[in-house]
Parts: sequence; structure tokens; C-alpha cells
Amino acid sequence: MSDLTFNKVAGAVLATGLAVFGLKSVSEGLFAPHEVEKPGYLVEVVEEGGAGAAPEAPIDWGTVLPTADIAAGQATFAKCQSCHTFASGGANGTGPNLFGVVGRKPASHGGFAYSPAMTAKSAEIPVWDDAHLSEFIKAPQRYVSGTKMTFVGLKKPEERINMIAFLRSQGGTLPVPAPNPAPPPPAEGAAPEGAAPEGAPVATGSTATPPTTSGGPAGQGVGAPAPGAPAQQATPPGKAH
Repeated sequence: MSDLTFNKVAGAVLATGLAVFGLKSVSEGLFAPHEVEKPGYLVEVVEEGGAGAAPEAPIDWGTVLPTADIAAGQATFAKCQSCHTFASGGANGTGPNLFGVVGRKPASHGGFAYSPAMTAKSAEIPVWDDAHLSEFIKAPQRYVSGTKMTFVGLKKPEERINMIAFLRSQGGTLPVPAPNPAPPPPAEGAAPEGAAPEGAPVATGSTATPPTTSGGPAGQGVGAPAPGAPAQQATPPGKAH
């Protein structure tokens, strides 16, 4: 092999090596993996209210259900239709079919594989009534920790009331409960709570000093000798001067 041929081969090998090394460096710069700060599938939900928020008043189902808006409840149920059906005999989806869910025992619909958490909850709840459904729909993951239902929940009471009224219309078996009894009115002439009864002494914050009897220290009668004074002898009858 001549020197010229050797130089050509060596140059080609060197050029190829430089090209491979350069392409490797460029590709690493372009396609190097970068660690993300947060996983793309993490969904953070900020619930309404906080530590200082007032607790929600109990719902009087016997009062609100007769006047609930069923059509509005069906419109709200549209948020659930990607996972649930509500027609009689409807197929299960990501969640179970909800026809007749009001009055049905939790985790009991045939053909659906419930989570262990929901199956355990069914031992605590006899049936899905209005109150239990409302709490579950309000915050599913908080009410049944570990449930497959990842829906964030309906925070507004009126939305839950209307949707439960709609679910009742789809095969519900529970009667509407009676309204809660009204609190008894205060008795006529009764003093407001915390007020002192009429005629009771009013404390002024000062301590009264008991009165003393004249003629000696407090508690002694009139004419009683002072402590330490000699006792006077009584004059016998007939000896008076």
C-alpha cells in the first residue's frame, strides 16, 4: 500500500469517527431526558371552604325533595354519563348502572367489580338513602377512601338535591321521608336564654358587710360586756341601796 492510499484510508477513518462522535453529542443535547417537576397525571383539586368555613347545615330531605328540580338534576347528571348509565337494564361502564340506586345496597349491582373500599362500606350502610348519597356525591374520595370513583364531587347542596331527586325518578325504591319537626316556640313570658330570673338579686361585684349590733362587736347583744371587762355581780333582792 502506498503512502497516498494509507493517508486516504486513515483520513476516512478519522472523519468517520469525528462524525459519529459529533452526531452522538448533538443527539444527546437534543433528546436527553429531563425530569419533570410534577407528574403529568397528577390532578390537584382545591376544595371549597377551609378550616374557618362554617359547617354545612343538615339537609331536610322531606322538605326539599318535593320541590326539587328533576330536570336540573338530569342536566347535572350529564357530568356523570361518561362513567354511568341510568336506564333500566343499562350496561355498566367505568361505574355501575345507577337505575334504582336510591334504596339499593352499596356495592350490590350485578356484573360490576367494586373496589374493596366500597365493598367494606356496604357493611356500614344498609342502603343508599338520600343523606348517604349526598355525602358520597359531595366528595367521593373523602367519603369512601379508595373508591374507584375519581369524580371531584358536587359541592353545592342544591345540585346534589336536584340530582338525587332525578335518581329517585329512575327506579328509586325509598319513600320521601317526612319533614323534620319544627322546633317548639318559646313559652309565653319566658326569659331569654342567659337572662336572670325576675326578682333575683343582681350581683354588683362587691361584698356586703353584715350589720353590727350597737353596744359591742358584731353578733353581741345590747349591753353585753366587752371582752376582758370584769363581770358585774347581780344585786340580791332586798339589798338595794
